[in-house]
Amino acid sequence: MYYIDPHIHMVSRTTDDYQAMRAAGIVAVIEPAFWLGQARTEASSFKDYFSTLVGWERFRASQFGIKHYCTIGLNSKEANNEALAEKVMDLLPLFAAKEGVVAIGEIGYDDQTAAEDKYFRLQIELALKFNLPVMVHTPHRDKKNGTIRSMDVLEEHGIAPHMVVIDHNNEETAKHVLDRGYWAAFTIYPNTKMGNERMVEVVKQYGSERIIVDSSADWGVSDPLSVPKTAALMLERGIAKEDVHLTCYKNALTAYSQSGQMHEEDWKNEMVITQDTLFEGSSVLRGQEAKEIVYPNIIIEN
Repeated sequence: MYYIDPHIHMVSRTTDDYQAMRAAGIVAVIEPAFWLGQARTEASSFKDYFSTLVGWERFRASQFGIKHYCTIGLNSKEANNEALAEKVMDLLPLFAAKEGVVAIGEIGYDDQTAAEDKYFRLQIELALKFNLPVMVHTPHRDKKNGTIRSMDVLEEHGIAPHMVVIDHNNEETAKHVLDRGYWAAFTIYPNTKMGNERMVEVVKQYGSERIIVDSSADWGVSDPLSVPKTAALMLERGIAKEDVHLTCYKNALTAYSQSGQMHEEDWKNEMVITQDTLFEGSSVLRGQEAKEIVYPNIIIEN
């Protein structure tokens, strides 16, 4: 089987991860703009970060046989620095139309402050302007109320539910999100958030319609192979192959292809890579000899 990881922070990962991911069947990833662990103090640092997402990281992934897409947005945590947030909002339109940008995100609430609400709303309007999907970050604290509040705000702005992926769901929020017609994504972490055992039970309960599995692997304790590992456990526990295909591949493609930037043909054809290709003068080779790598045509089975 082949997989898409539609929420993974590859700037925090090594090239070993890319190699392991491709070997496990991951053919495409979506990297959301997010908080890097330390607050940024200048708008220029956001500009360079966004440039990395649409530039070097997209190139680096390609050198390991993976198609890379991203989302662009001001994360909820840093939205609380309003002086900086205003400057970042000026940057977002410059990147929203870049090649490979499939959504505005991840945006939403952290502590559900007035500033977070303000910039969440402004970025929903930006998504509407650019006709892009939205990736919503639901808060880690008071998750249920924050998730319901997020959907209320989305509906106030008139964005269609099929254009919105609500992420970081759990058993407490799943039914609310699905009942209101949104895509429901689940982050699979080794020790926190949703584990793959719990994910199996969610799919058994709700089926595969509009449910998406991702890893959200980042600089913390996380696993870039969460999607294929969860898929394997689903199959082992008797979930139909079609449902695994939907939750670990097809649903993400359907949701984010609405951007017009993501197409299955992007990764299905044979790729021949020598890894000596340059991006702004740099390659992924770190002194080693270039070798030809052939990734054959991919046949996707439902």
